[in-house]
Amino acid sequence: MRTFDFVIVGSGSAGSVVAERLSADGRYSVLVLEAGGSDRRFFVSMPLGYGKTFYDKSVNWMYRAEPDPGLGGTADYWPRGKVLGGSSSINAMVYVRGAAEDFDEWRDRGNPGWGASDVLPVFRSLENHEGPSNSLGRGGPLEVTDCSELFHPLANQLIKAAQEAGLAYNPDFNGATQEGVGAFQLTTKGGRRMSAARAFLRPAMKRPNVTVLTDAMVTRITFDGVRATGVEYVRHGKREAVKAGREVILSGGTINTPQLLELSGVGDAARLRGLGIPVVQHNAQVGENLQDHLGINYTYKANVPTLNQVLRPWWGKALAGIEYLLLRTGPLSISMNQGGGFFRTDPSRKRANMQLYFQAFSTVVPKAGERPILTPDPWPGFSIGLSNCRPTSVGSIHVRSGNPLEQPRIVPNAFSTDHDVAEVLDAVKFLRKVAATPTMSRLIIEELLPGPCCQSDAELIADFRKRSGTVYHPVSTCRMDPDPSQSVVDPRLRVHGIDRLRIIDCSVFPNIISGNTNAAAMMVGAKGAELVLEDQS
Repeated sequence: MRTFDFVIVGSGSAGSVVAERLSADGRYSVLVLEAGGSDRRFFVSMPLGYGKTFYDKSVNWMYRAEPDPGLGGTADYWPRGKVLGGSSSINAMVYVRGAAEDFDEWRDRGNPGWGASDVLPVFRSLENHEGPSNSLGRGGPLEVTDCSELFHPLANQLIKAAQEAGLAYNPDFNGATQEGVGAFQLTTKGGRRMSAARAFLRPAMKRPNVTVLTDAMVTRITFDGVRATGVEYVRHGKREAVKAGREVILSGGTINTPQLLELSGVGDAARLRGLGIPVVQHNAQVGENLQDHLGINYTYKANVPTLNQVLRPWWGKALAGIEYLLLRTGPLSISMNQGGGFFRTDPSRKRANMQLYFQAFSTVVPKAGERPILTPDPWPGFSIGLSNCRPTSVGSIHVRSGNPLEQPRIVPNAFSTDHDVAEVLDAVKFLRKVAATPTMSRLIIEELLPGPCCQSDAELIADFRKRSGTVYHPVSTCRMDPDPSQSVVDPRLRVHGIDRLRIIDCSVFPNIISGNTNAAAMMVGAKGAELVLEDQS
């Protein structure tokens, strides 16, 4: 049986960074086990290819949550990356670190070293930005790009309208303040996606002390008492095992990490015994405390051309494809989230509690079985979307059985608190305020979704319960906290009660952050690797 100093389960946003940092000086051998395959695929590399990978089981776990009363009984679809780079290989590439207050809250919960001033240098060490922003780092492996010059002209009109509705212009959501409206920075370089695999794992794979195995589904952590010794996995139909000389590091993410813990006997003892899983360590918090951002779009028919007219007809697709193949520019080279921002639903709030997204296309008429980014509506249309920054609704993720191939039970409990319902009600009213500004009203023929018949508070609530869904930011199922009765890992990301087992991914977030979670997941990867190296004796 082979032995590596560190065995990392998962090559996603955090795991790719962990592998790069732990292997950098050559002292330690590192094995990365990834259940998916290679990221060297055209639709992974092409930024707008996430419209194709959204339902592609070759790179996507394609999870389905339980029917949720808070979403009108809908069983929400949860795509997650099953490929080198994880979800950073299939996401919409928006780079938002999160508000400084988010990380100060982490610190103030009893997690020293995780405040805003502590994590800012870690973020900056990851980043390379050649634009005008002074807040982003320079010289790091991760390219962060200002793509606003490639935005559809309508995106600038949407940004102008939001200012007319009372929001300040913000040129940098990673700068001094998050609030305001402007252009999102994206993780792209040269018209190609800059995933965590491209930025961190691929360079690390050139080192002789790094081994990466794809198509390796980890089924169980092995233990000697309460000390993690390695993992078992299935690859190409063959069961194999590997030992970790120093630590096993779980970087499977918010779904796969608690799933693997429970399959391995770490979790609520009564739950595990009921499923016939031998208990190694009781911890009732494994899989609990699930938080996620929920989003909804308001969609309009326009009297000016939008990206619908570019991407709907075959000849439009062909021209966009030629432009991308020859020049690596055009609409296929960036995200559909072409601008947005953060706002407060009530001026009395201390900070922004909603995120805006502007999309110069519409998909009222969906194409079955495919995210219709590349097949938008046949008329000019656009959407203004939002998601809640800090929801108070909490769900859970747990295994259904001891079978590692069975998808876990995902229970989001969306809109299960009055707080979450009330703030989204205020937020959708603000969307209509934006649509009613002089700039927008000149461009709008009619509101398509939810439509002018939806007016009362009860009607608006019923609509967003029916049409809202995840914006793919689940976190906190293995929460960090010094109290073992309230968490799964301590502030150094060590699993409570277990030796040589650490979790380094977004499942350890003490609370959800304000904005897209990919940047913070990579930061946790870098910070976690620092802690691992500090603890080696």
